Amino acid sequence: MLIRKYETKDQTEVIRIWTDVFGYDAPHNDPQLALERKVASNDGLLFVAEEDGSVVGTVMGGYDGHRGWIYSLAVKPEYRKMEIGSSLIQAILEELKQRGCLKVNLQVLGANKEVIEFYRKNGFAIEDRISMGKKLY
Repeated sequence: MLIRKYETKDQTEVIRIWTDVFGYDAPHNDPQLALERKVASNDGLLFVAEEDGSVVGTVMGGYDGHRGWIYSLAVKPEYRKMEIGSSLIQAILEELKQRGCLKVNLQVLGANKEVIEFYRKNGFAIEDRISMGKKLY
């Protein structure tokens, strides 16, 4: 397995993984739109896991100079429990560290207990925060 930065040739596979794994139906979560906007930012914070020439996982990060964020960590179901997700986390954390990031945040749906446990095993802890959002469309 190879962890590497996203390349334009990965577009179709990344969109397919995000669609299959996340299944979001809200317009602001459209995988193609999210990917196009991330690629346009050209910030180098999008990684893929590749196995035998196919993309099997992704992670997207963000950094505003104050906090880092992890978004869109997704691994194809048939490749889970193989340390791919943990490897993707390590890749994005290393990239954020190199940029001077001191703290990384992420959000998980409260009902997604399996994913919460996965992040705990990777060193993340639940913090006493309330996540708020506002749609701008």
